[in-house]
Amino acid sequence: MQPQPAFLLHKRPYRETSALVELITLEHGRVRGVAQGVQRAGSKARSRLQPFTPLHVTWIGEGELKRLRLMESAGATALLAGEGLLCGLYANELLTRALPPLLPVREVFAFYGALLGELPAPERRAPALRRLEVATLEALDAEPVFRDEEERELDPQRRYVYRAESRRFVPAGEGQQGADGRTLRLLAQDGWTQPGLAGVAKSLTRAALAPLLGSKPLRSRELMSQLAARRRPN
Repeated sequence: MQPQPAFLLHKRPYRETSALVELITLEHGRVRGVAQGVQRAGSKARSRLQPFTPLHVTWIGEGELKRLRLMESAGATALLAGEGLLCGLYANELLTRALPPLLPVREVFAFYGALLGELPAPERRAPALRRLEVATLEALDAEPVFRDEEERELDPQRRYVYRAESRRFVPAGEGQQGADGRTLRLLAQDGWTQPGLAGVAKSLTRAALAPLLGSKPLRSRELMSQLAARRRPN
């Protein structure tokens, strides 16, 4: 096979000197594989197979679990720290948990690569994350449909809550805050990255992604909450 552009999403030890890895690749989506010998001291592949590093990889195997062959660096590692690093870990965890193996997701791959370039700048993190989340939802045919459950347009004067099971909205009931129809209609016009819509966009993508991620909490979100708690004044 031709070398595939890829990024490492997750790695854990396997047997004595190998590792089980999760990759996001350009043409094959999420690939699970065994990287033999990468845990061995002095292994060149060990230093290359790192998160946030552009890679070129090849593999063999007909089943879901591949055996990696070529593992070459294809660019500089994104240097992330603090909140930017936690956002990168969230992106890795999101794709590992949400994407089924071997589903081609070229746009997701492109937005992931773009995200790594945006994470060092605090003001660009949230828009880049929303773009990746929406691309992931679209790839899985799980993005919100900006209609109510009767397929009617959303009323700008009403407030709505999102139902992930139908991917549509219902009028907010008593005690439910929801989002107003005007804001939701702006989001529907590709307003996911507009600063004034950031809060609603984040809440909506989280609700839409929840069924894909399952009940197990995301470790990256827990770490982000801990960081935010430490930053609050006593």
